[in-house]
Amino acid sequence: MESEEIINRVANSVLEVFDLEDYYPKGPRVEVDLAQWLFEGFLLREKDFRESLKNHNWGQYKDAYVAVFCSTDAILPAWASVLVTMHLAPFAKRIISGRIDDVNPVLYEEILGNLDYSAYADKPVIIKGCMKKPIPMSAYVLAAQKLQPVAKSVMYGEACSAVPLYKRK
Repeated sequence: MESEEIINRVANSVLEVFDLEDYYPKGPRVEVDLAQWLFEGFLLREKDFRESLKNHNWGQYKDAYVAVFCSTDAILPAWASVLVTMHLAPFAKRIISGRIDDVNPVLYEEILGNLDYSAYADKPVIIKGCMKKPIPMSAYVLAAQKLQPVAKSVMYGEACSAVPLYKRK
């Protein structure tokens, strides 16, 4: 009985894999809570606030992606977050208004919005599904929108078990 050669059809296919982890920005994600500089966590006293910001160790945010928010129900003037941003800007890679969970969606929106998708033109594409990094669902949604106009077909998952999403007629 002769053994047949095993052929790896996945490796030999023209299928292009779109892996969102390839675009995951390196660097820590941190939050800065404005409440730490408010009197009793609620009241902004401008002179004290400015003095506290001046004396804060901003270098700890070097090369970080920073989310600026307030954990209390304090009513703050708009300039308070902007002033904190001015102190962070020389150190942080990117600053957003919101919580730490808002950082990756914002980063992926920028990255995927500026990506050249021409390499996927008229090809079957699979958006890789299994990830080790925290890829936000919004990144998958945006990737699908960007790939659909150029790709011949779009699937989701792994090459061995892909779910078809779109096929050009």
